[in-house]
Amino acid sequence: MCAKVLGLGTDTSHGVPPVSSEPTLDIARGQPTDAQPRTRLVAVHQHNPQALHRELVTGLSAEPATLSPKFLYDRLGSLLFEAITELPEYYPTRTEARIFADHALEMAAAIGPIGTLIDLGAGNCAKARMVIPPLRPSRYVAVDISVDFLEPAIAQVQREHPAIEVCGVGLDFSSTVQLPPGLLQGRAVFFYPGSSIGNFTPASAQGFLAGVRRQATGGGLLIGIDLVKPIEQLEAAYDDALGVTAAFNLNLLRHVNRLIGSNFDPRDWRHVSFFNRDHSRIEMHLEARRAVVVQWPENERRFEAGDRMHTENSYKYTVESFAELLHDSGCARTRCWVDANGWFAVFWAQA
Repeated sequence: MCAKVLGLGTDTSHGVPPVSSEPTLDIARGQPTDAQPRTRLVAVHQHNPQALHRELVTGLSAEPATLSPKFLYDRLGSLLFEAITELPEYYPTRTEARIFADHALEMAAAIGPIGTLIDLGAGNCAKARMVIPPLRPSRYVAVDISVDFLEPAIAQVQREHPAIEVCGVGLDFSSTVQLPPGLLQGRAVFFYPGSSIGNFTPASAQGFLAGVRRQATGGGLLIGIDLVKPIEQLEAAYDDALGVTAAFNLNLLRHVNRLIGSNFDPRDWRHVSFFNRDHSRIEMHLEARRAVVVQWPENERRFEAGDRMHTENSYKYTVESFAELLHDSGCARTRCWVDANGWFAVFWAQA
């Protein structure tokens, strides 16, 4: 089988040009359209820099300034996040991994046969590599906004699992998942680990989950959720002693500079994160250390010392509140596995 990377819609993390010299993919047949199969196929669609520019300028002009967390994930941001998952303060990755290790066979029995496993926000595909052996899908589709980070990851999956078809899709799914027609073959199961659903407001999460459910008819969703816990533990996970999370947040400014030609200087800003009790969410912000004027080609904005730009939310749920959210999104039945400390949960939701 061949590993393929498809870039679709808006790749917000990289200015990846169309690759006209590569063959395109006939998705319905799952084969390259030229005569020679390849181990990897890159078919990157034209991104929309004008739409990105409008989105960023609108966010920078808002009160307070707000930038989507998807802009955290250029290549360097993806690498920094991978480093964050290794930090002692950042419990979600290793806790979720322990749940998969302890309960993978139960999950496989609950889920049943899988035609296509769709990994949303696949990153380095490490979590999928844990669940592919017990779940045994016929096809694995890795979806991520960072195309050049995804490409070597799916190649590794293909080497480890040569009997299944492996595809990569470069896609901004920050509002909805719109996969190309013909990509889902057989019973579809969406895999959304890491509590990334926490980046959505609960209302947006319900709409997002309902859209996933509609595409997974006959299948369902396997999703990881970070649970409410002591504030000290939550806040340490998003403001580590080494400052890796701070670098991850500040790198967003460099990414924005490349996208719209602005002149943010990361030295003018500091990372701020805290748990908002009223909304049950971690918030990440960038705070101006001093008064600064940020310019981009059409405009500028003055930030006073202490002004903040909101860059990410991570909502935390109880088992009961997330089960209710799944029910409200139209999922018929759910099952849940929780670690021994009650820090993290993995849900199987039948579409």
